[in-house]
Amino acid sequence: MQPDTSLRVTIPAEPEAIEVDLKRTAAIVVDMQNAFLSKGGMLDIAGHDISRADETIAAASRTLSALRRAGSTVIYLQMGYTPDLSNAGGPHSPNPHKELALCLMAAQPELRGKLLIWGDWDAEIVDALKPEPGDLVVRKSRYSGFAGTNLDALLRTRGITHVVVMGVATNVCVESTVRDAFFHEYWPVVVTDATYQAGPPEIQEASLFNIRTFFGWVTTSHDVARAVDQALAAGARAG
Repeated sequence: MQPDTSLRVTIPAEPEAIEVDLKRTAAIVVDMQNAFLSKGGMLDIAGHDISRADETIAAASRTLSALRRAGSTVIYLQMGYTPDLSNAGGPHSPNPHKELALCLMAAQPELRGKLLIWGDWDAEIVDALKPEPGDLVVRKSRYSGFAGTNLDALLRTRGITHVVVMGVATNVCVESTVRDAFFHEYWPVVVTDATYQAGPPEIQEASLFNIRTFFGWVTTSHDVARAVDQALAAGARAG
């Protein structure tokens, strides 16, 4: 008989608590890049409120520290484009007409080649959340982390069943990725204080309502950390 290597824990959540096996759980860090979290980044340039950036980063760090202690997989999503914008979508694609960086660069010539270009500061993951050895990074050029990437393959080959999702923006790339995770038969759990919206505060609430009602579960970084630590302590006592 094979030994049981699972690490099961019940995470307090809405609409109800959810049991996960932390060994078959992946943290998905959505677009926590300078473009979305730093002064002088794309969202700041566009006039969006990024005043919650520091607390969002702190909550994501708390969540990641806990899940790393449990041995969960950590995957970063990194939104961006090649310098020649060849992956942005051609003239028949709606992407250049809706994606904020592409719209700003088209409207303001001085910004061309400066927003969400891979290798440049704007597209880099913020220093406080840099990937650690063993973490995975998936580059994407559409809102969902599953669109045109190998994310699904990475999850399936690791036997992942649940995904703990954090990042920005809640109503755009986070919700898009959560919806696709649900459609791919993963169980999504969104960490509310480790996300924030592009738009007014009510957008955050609307997006979280959608997620907890139709596509997944919502929790907090403190609840994840407490649940993980309790599971690790119980495992240590049992061992």
